[in-house]
Amino acid sequence: MARTRTTGTGASGAARLMARLAVLAAIGSLVVLGLAIGEGGLVVIVAGFLGLVLCAVGVWWFVAHRGALRLLGALVAVAAPAGVLVLFAHDGLWLTALILVLCWGAALACARVALRMSRPPRPTPAVPAVPPARAVLIMNPKSGGGKVGRFGLVERAEELGARVVLLDPSAPADVAALAREAVTEGADLLGVAGGDGTQALVAAVAAEHDLPFLVVSAGTRNHFAMDLGLDRSDPSRCLDALTDGEELRVDLGDVDGRPFVNTVSFGVYADVVQRPEYRDDKAGTALTLMPDLLLGDGVTRLGAKADSTELTSQQALLISNNPYVSPDDLSGGGRRPRLDDGELGVLGIRVEDAAQAADLALRGTQSTALTVLSAHRVEVTADADEIPVAVDGEALRMATPVVCTLRPLALRVLVPRDRPGVAVATPPVRWPRILSLAFGRPGAHAADGASGTDRPRKGGRTPDG
Repeated sequence: MARTRTTGTGASGAARLMARLAVLAAIGSLVVLGLAIGEGGLVVIVAGFLGLVLCAVGVWWFVAHRGALRLLGALVAVAAPAGVLVLFAHDGLWLTALILVLCWGAALACARVALRMSRPPRPTPAVPAVPPARAVLIMNPKSGGGKVGRFGLVERAEELGARVVLLDPSAPADVAALAREAVTEGADLLGVAGGDGTQALVAAVAAEHDLPFLVVSAGTRNHFAMDLGLDRSDPSRCLDALTDGEELRVDLGDVDGRPFVNTVSFGVYADVVQRPEYRDDKAGTALTLMPDLLLGDGVTRLGAKADSTELTSQQALLISNNPYVSPDDLSGGGRRPRLDDGELGVLGIRVEDAAQAADLALRGTQSTALTVLSAHRVEVTADADEIPVAVDGEALRMATPVVCTLRPLALRVLVPRDRPGVAVATPPVRWPRILSLAFGRPGAHAADGASGTDRPRKGGRTPDG
C-alpha cells in the first residue's frame, strides 16, 4: 500500500506542474489572440474555422457521392486549407497564425503529458513460465507479405525445439482443426505466425484446453501483438519466449461462438471487405461502394444494445476486445492499454449529411455523430436476417441478432521476457480534468489513474472524475 501511495503522489507533483504549464500555454494563446485583434487575430480564427468546416464538407461530398459532386468535394477539400494559407500569407497574418498554433500545440502537448503522469500505466501481471517441451506452431507463409520465409521463422522455431505446421497457400486449411489435432498428439503449447484472424482461431483452442498460446508477429498489421508489447519489426524475437518467457492472462472475445482477439466490425467496413476486389484494390473498392453504403436507399442500418444502452440507425459499429484509449486513432496506431479489463469497447458512427461530417471534424469524440462506450455484452440487430461482419479483418456473414461477449482472462499468452513492451497510450485531452489536476487537491487523481486510461461512455464523453 505504501508503494502505491508514493508512486501516485510522486506522479501527482509532476503532473500538476505539466497541467499548469498546459493552462498557461492555453492562456497564452488567448493573450496572443487578444493582442492581435487589431492585426487580424479574429480573421485567423474565423478563417481557420471555416477552412476546417469546408474541408470536412468537401471530404463528405467526395466519399458519399459520385460524379460532379464528388469532383466538387475533392476540389473543396483541397482548396479550403490552401485558401486559408494563401489568405494568411497575403494579409501578413502568417506570424500570428504560427504563434497561435505553437501556443495551442504546446498546451495540448503539456496536457497529454500531465494526463499520462497522473494516470500511470498498470501493466498486465506476468508470471514466470516453464519452457514448453512439445510446442506446435502453425505458420502461414503468405502472411505479412512472406514474413515467415523472410525472417527464417521455420528454421528458428525448429532450432528451439518446436514442431512447425506450415500451411499450403493453395489449399485452405482448417487451422482450428490442426490445433485440436496437435493437442490430441500431446502439444503443451500452441502458436501462430500469421494474421490476427488465424491467431484468434488457434487461441480459442488453446483457451479451451488451458494451454499457453504464442503470438508470432508475422501478419500485416499485428494489432494483437502490438497490444501485447511484442516486437512487430522482427517476428523472430517472439520465438525467444520458447526458452525465456513469461505468461500473461488476457481476455478473449466471442461473436456468436467465433473467437476474436481485436475487433468485430459491422456496417460500412464489413460491407466493403466482403467484396472480392477489396484485397487487390482497397481504396478503389471503398470509393466505389461508399455512396451506396452511406446514403443508398437499400442500405442496412444497425441497431445495438450495449448492456442497457440502446444505439439506433448506426452506419458502422466497431466492437473491440477491451476498449481503445481513443477512437481518434483507431485507423492506424490505436492501442488498448489493457487486454484483461473484462469489457468490450463499443464505437458507433452515424453521419447523415455534410453538417454532421463538419461537426465530427470540429468536435471529434464529443460529436453527436459518434458514440463511444464500454459494455460486457453487445447485441447487434438489423432489418435483415443476415448481415456482413468483419471479424479481425476476416469477411463473414452472420444471422441477426449478433451477440458479442468476452471470456475474461480465458487466454494464457506466452511472451518473451525481453520485449519492447506496450507504449504508453496518449489519453484524450479533457480540459475540465486538466484544470482539476492543475488546481485541485494534491494526490486526488492518484487513485483515478489506476486504470491508465479514460473509460469511454456514451457520446464520446468520459467522466471528469
